[in-house]
Amino acid sequence: MPVDYLQLLMAAALGYLAGSIPFGLILTGAAGLGDIRAIGSGNIGATNVLRTGNKKLAAATLVLDALKAAIPVHVACYLWGEEAAMVAAAGAFLGHCFPVWLGFKGGKGVAVMIGSLLALAWPVGLIFCAVWLLIAFARKISSLAALTASATAPIFAYVITGSLWLTLTILILALLLFYQHRENIARLLNGTESTIGGGKKAS
Repeated sequence: MPVDYLQLLMAAALGYLAGSIPFGLILTGAAGLGDIRAIGSGNIGATNVLRTGNKKLAAATLVLDALKAAIPVHVACYLWGEEAAMVAAAGAFLGHCFPVWLGFKGGKGVAVMIGSLLALAWPVGLIFCAVWLLIAFARKISSLAALTASATAPIFAYVITGSLWLTLTILILALLLFYQHRENIARLLNGTESTIGGGKKAS
C-alpha cells in the first residue's frame, strides 16, 4: 500500500498534542505545591514530582504520562495502521520533551517511552520496565536505570518482533531519551549523579 503522508502527519500531530500535556505541572499546581519547574531538575516528569515528597502525585504523573503516549498510539493504529502508530509514538515523545506551551522545555521521556512501548509491543514494554527495576534496585540511580533500559529496548524489539521499522522507531526514541539525559550522563561519568531518594551521590 502507498504511504498516506496526510495520515502520518495527523498521527504525528495527535501524538504531539497528547504528549505535550504537562501532567506533572498540572497535578502539582492543583495540589498547591507550586511550579514543579522551580524545584529539583526543573523538568515536569514523575521523577521531579517525586522530589516534592508526594509519592501519590508522582505515581499519578507516571501513569498519566505513559497513557498520553499509549492512547494516541492505539488511536493512530486503529484509524491509520501500524506505521501511523509508530509516528504517533515519536510525536508523543517530542510533545512531552519539547512542549510548545512551555517554551519547548518538558520532561525527559521515560514514562512516555514506557507507554509507547507497551502500546506498540507490550512484551518489549514489560522488558523495559523489568530492566529499569533491576538496575534501579541494584544501583539506586534512576537515570542509569532509564538509560540502560532504553539502550536495550531496540535489541529486544528486533529479537521479539523482527520488525525493522519498529526497531528503528524505538531506536529513535532511545536516542532522544539519551539526549534528554545528557546532563545526567555527564554526572554519571563524573560520579556525582544523585541516587534514588536524593541521598548519597553515585560513586
